[in-house]
Amino acid sequence: MTLRRRDFLRMAGGALALGGLPACAPDPGRDAFRASRRVLPEFSVWTWVHGGGGVTGAEWRRRFARIREAGVHAVLVSGGDPAILSRAAHAEGLQFHRWFWTLNRNGDRWAQEHHPEWFTVSRELRSSLEHPPYVGYYRWVCPTREPVRRYLAGLVSEIAATPGVDGVHLDYVRHSDVILPRGLWERYGLVQDTELPQFDFCYCDVCRETFARLDGRDPLEIPDPPSDEAWRRFRWDSVTGAVREMAAAVHARGVPITAAVFPTPTIARRLVRQAWDEWPLDRFFPMLYHRFYLEDIAWIGAGVREGVAALGGRPLHAGLYLPDLPPDDLALAVETARAAGASGVALFEMGGLTDAHLAALREVLAA
Repeated sequence: MTLRRRDFLRMAGGALALGGLPACAPDPGRDAFRASRRVLPEFSVWTWVHGGGGVTGAEWRRRFARIREAGVHAVLVSGGDPAILSRAAHAEGLQFHRWFWTLNRNGDRWAQEHHPEWFTVSRELRSSLEHPPYVGYYRWVCPTREPVRRYLAGLVSEIAATPGVDGVHLDYVRHSDVILPRGLWERYGLVQDTELPQFDFCYCDVCRETFARLDGRDPLEIPDPPSDEAWRRFRWDSVTGAVREMAAAVHARGVPITAAVFPTPTIARRLVRQAWDEWPLDRFFPMLYHRFYLEDIAWIGAGVREGVAALGGRPLHAGLYLPDLPPDDLALAVETARAAGASGVALFEMGGLTDAHLAALREVLAA
């Protein structure tokens, strides 16, 4: 079944409530409204927010006021009503960015029902739609496919056109983990000192045919796919190509686009086929979750320095994982990231910010 782009955008049922807004040209009034809102300082604090749950606008405003008073400047929000959430955020002087699950389309019933062929295929030739790796929500679409790229570009364009949205924030903009962070191996009962075929994506027909046209080889016939530089580069470039189309669609709306990414360009390339330092985005949020890698807080600083050097001046915000950071450690992590050259930090996630965390954050930002 083939649908026109406007049809599949109209019918899409993705993980976020996009509001079904029609395409429209940039609105000068909206642009002026955006420009009048709070300008980010040189070192800014962000937090991811799960926005569902039937919470009232008044309650969201109370929650946002609580974090704003501790020094938070912007929120990255998934789910919920964007009109209610953006009004509450703006009333408290916060920027409001929409958090979007990108290549992981677990919640996208429309894509699953109408285009099961879009989903990535492992080296064992098993679809992530029918056989998701690791966990049940790991259902990924293939970034090599042009219809997938157009579909995602249309979705983020709609988000960017939504009144009250200050920016679009991509997440899961990568392939599934071919190797998990070392700290997660025991949780899943795995030893991943090599790339196992059931976790190695994507070997769908389009990826194989496209690579064969470029390189002359079928990836399934490469003797050792994990060590093949051209095949690795193909997957990096595939994700990057999809990001470029989404960035162009969002920038056409006059809105910035950012992404949550794996900790460093080196780690991202190796674990999830993600060459994020090559992407045309406005800000980057590497998830420097140190305990996932069995590392200490000093490792956060090393990761910031690698990312900052690779980005050549574009803003980098160190993603910090609150469950592994009691208040004193949070303060140390923020100071470590700042000293290493980060443009700010992002906290995962707002619901984990205790009063003690907020007091520690307030104190370190004032130092």
